[in-house]
Amino acid sequence: MDFSDLSEFCRENASILIALTFIILYICYYYLFVVKRPQIACKDQKFKSFLLEHCPVLSSKFKPTIWCFESRAQTILRSFIPTSIRITYDAEIITLSDGGQIILDWYENENPIFPDKETRPTILLLPGLTGDSSCSYILHLVSEAAQHGYRSVVFNQRGNGGAKLKTPRTYCAANTEDLAHVVSIIKGRLPQAPIIGVGVSLGGMQMLNYLARSGDKSQLEAGMCISVAWNVFESVESLEKPGLNLHVINRQLSKTLVQMVQSNMEVFENHFDNLDHILKSSTIREFDERFTSKIFGYDTWQDYYKEACLHDKIHALKVPVLVLNAADDPFSPHHAIPVKEAEENENIAIVVTSHGGHIGFMEGFIPRNSTFMDKLFSQYVKAVVTHGPTHLKQD
Repeated sequence: MDFSDLSEFCRENASILIALTFIILYICYYYLFVVKRPQIACKDQKFKSFLLEHCPVLSSKFKPTIWCFESRAQTILRSFIPTSIRITYDAEIITLSDGGQIILDWYENENPIFPDKETRPTILLLPGLTGDSSCSYILHLVSEAAQHGYRSVVFNQRGNGGAKLKTPRTYCAANTEDLAHVVSIIKGRLPQAPIIGVGVSLGGMQMLNYLARSGDKSQLEAGMCISVAWNVFESVESLEKPGLNLHVINRQLSKTLVQMVQSNMEVFENHFDNLDHILKSSTIREFDERFTSKIFGYDTWQDYYKEACLHDKIHALKVPVLVLNAADDPFSPHHAIPVKEAEENENIAIVVTSHGGHIGFMEGFIPRNSTFMDKLFSQYVKAVVTHGPTHLKQD
């Protein structure tokens, strides 16, 4: 083929050549700038060595789904992908001291690996802001735990997972009273069973706040938190930026929160002078300003957010905690992740992937199977049950 033939071929197939060029450049960008090993921030070399030895997923490069590695794509798509996992829970209604109601969904898991119920390792799971035990990401975590023979208990917050809202009190990132009560219930019934607490998003914020406040009295062997918002003020600023963060993520979540109030008007009508003002909330911050902060007795939403923040509490942790964040999480900007603090304090390791969004971490061309998050969870809890936390205690 001479140059004239080549020129003619290019003219006739210009669109195909442009598409091929774009695909080649896209693939090059993906492998050069997207596929990376996770960063591990951890002062305690014993803990870091433990993670690298028993969590091999941390030593390999994270390859997010090639056609949707962008943060919002990972965040939004994950919630829409159906799962084939089916879990049958035993629901237990718990009535709290103030008359409120929560539901614990137990998956006992009669697996021969741990035939003794009294000593069977137990994973306590806390879903995110509007989530419950039926969420896809929770079902995946329960399934991963079940493969190791562990029992799972999912803590459905007040008003979620079928629990009726009996009192004018819901839940928030800063309040850990209900969680402490749940931990006491499980430990009281199963004193010989090791318990690992795992929280996702707002559930992870509650878990980390609980572990920081309770110190060595937490009754948990270890913790894992996923996609937490470390500095809530920075999270609010990120979520209120014009574009997808505001119009798709923030407004949709606030709409769900408003619907919760709307469906329980009779519970709140004697506790607010202007419920309509709450129902007009269009962002999470507005909802927290008008509702959450008031319900929990804060003078302002700033006071609530200050107490909910996590970045200034990690020094108080007394049990090993692994935290997974994505650098592009719209709920927790990269600069707000306390990497430096993790490298100066004991009992915490923060794993940061370059991509993954918020509770995304999807891999594979068709991302219906286990994600990076699921794999890390599976390897970590197995490592703690098998080798720790005695192995991790400071000398």
